[in-house]
Amino acid sequence: MNQCQETGQTETQEEVTELVCQEADLKDGQMKEVTVGDQKVLLVRSEGQYSAVGGRCSHYGAPLIKGTLAGDRVRCPFHGACFNVRNGDIEDYPGLDSLPCYKVKVEDGKVYVSIDKKSLAVTKRVKEMCSVVPDVKHTILLIGGGPASLVCAETLRQNCYQGRIVIITKDSVPPFDKPKLSKALNVESSSILLRPDDFYQRYGIEMWTKKEVVSVNPAKKEVKMSDGTLQHYDQLLIATGCRARPLTCPGSDLEGVKLLQSYEDAKDIYSSSLGQKVVVTGASFIGMEVASYFSDKAASVAMVGSTQYPFECTLGSAIGQLSMQMLEEKNVKFHMNDRVTEIRGENGKVKQVVLKSGVVLEADVVIAGIGAIPNSDLLAGSGVEVDSRKAVVVDKFMRTNVPDIFAAGDITSFPLTIRGDQRVSIGHWQMSHAHGRVAALNMLKKSTKIESVPFFWTVLLGKSIRYAGYGEGYTEIIFKGKVEERKFLAFYIKDDVVVAAASLMFDPAVARIADLMAKGQILTKAQAQAEDLSWLQM
Repeated sequence: MNQCQETGQTETQEEVTELVCQEADLKDGQMKEVTVGDQKVLLVRSEGQYSAVGGRCSHYGAPLIKGTLAGDRVRCPFHGACFNVRNGDIEDYPGLDSLPCYKVKVEDGKVYVSIDKKSLAVTKRVKEMCSVVPDVKHTILLIGGGPASLVCAETLRQNCYQGRIVIITKDSVPPFDKPKLSKALNVESSSILLRPDDFYQRYGIEMWTKKEVVSVNPAKKEVKMSDGTLQHYDQLLIATGCRARPLTCPGSDLEGVKLLQSYEDAKDIYSSSLGQKVVVTGASFIGMEVASYFSDKAASVAMVGSTQYPFECTLGSAIGQLSMQMLEEKNVKFHMNDRVTEIRGENGKVKQVVLKSGVVLEADVVIAGIGAIPNSDLLAGSGVEVDSRKAVVVDKFMRTNVPDIFAAGDITSFPLTIRGDQRVSIGHWQMSHAHGRVAALNMLKKSTKIESVPFFWTVLLGKSIRYAGYGEGYTEIIFKGKVEERKFLAFYIKDDVVVAAASLMFDPAVARIADLMAKGQILTKAQAQAEDLSWLQM
């Protein structure tokens, strides 16, 4: 591969920095990272054409050169966001922004990439959006302060919707990066806001915080707030997500029993737990991330789980055993195949946690991560269909059974393309973004189906496990690498087909599998068993 050098020999030397690659030697489907000033640029060749976009994912800044290229789409290796390499536009999530796109010229066997000097520090860009026009008498209400509502609002403005957009949230802050709460509880709100306050003003998006919708009246096309006020809508998005399932055992109302739902909860848990005896109940993603975070900050951390190993249902016993071992090395004590039956207090505060096994744990703080309940109570009497677990039933266009009412995000039960339209509920950050986009386009009568491949990640002690697909009902796991060496790729098999994959220190395998699933390719058990993994094109 040729070395690239920066040169200022251009016709507008004051404004443009020009990168010259000595040889145009990339083959179709290849990419490489080059540097202009301090900017990382991703140079790509696809279908005989060169293009250049920003080299860092707009989500958390991951180097896209370590990701995967499928046609005109590059996928982030860390969290699965996808960008069009022709124009830099974000096409799948997480994240909100697109990549900067640069001019490319191929001449005499050399590739020239031109960047305005004033743009050298720009690593991401907001898609062009319109704003509200007062004369347009049309209102779209978005209930819920998560990414589904925010992406819906932005997609509406990106597609020239000029009516009124109102986001209504119970939270005290505008939409924020919720996955960070369980991974780093002591964060300032300003550092996790998805957009600054002036963004909403600039694009005419009304943000109503600390407000709760308690009922929906489709006949009158209005919603009722907890304070009794009414608000009319023309179209409505239900994106209220889920709430943490509370403990119901004796003593669960004592001071020191905590749930992690809001930014305020995270701050409270952090300040209450420093140097204290912490018991976490629920050995899944939220619980394990919280236990990991406090492993070097609390006086002690005990984890109580109902299965033999953490993550057992989702990731399997081998990965669960590894995650348990990682935290045990940091002095987290595990009490598995057990559950909390009583919390004892003294002067109204948590003192001890009693387990079904008879074990009694000393505790100052109890943090529950035992599941989630859809926030669909506001739909009682509305006629909007919910399923047995109270999730809102939608079709592939994010439409409910009631005209002009859509739903998106964790609250929904929707048809999953990669599982033959099996109806699923998936509480992934990435999927909520995708739902919001699809809902917006269909509100605007731009027929679009939800076809994203589920992608999520968890972080324990600085190590990220990545996951793509939908593994429910898997019957076998095939491993590449060695779990005990903490470097592996796991294929989840059902009916001789790979339905999901997880990895640790095996990038970009999970991103590649997500690409193949997105293209509709069936990945077989035989492929997963093969010694030769060249089909992953890593």
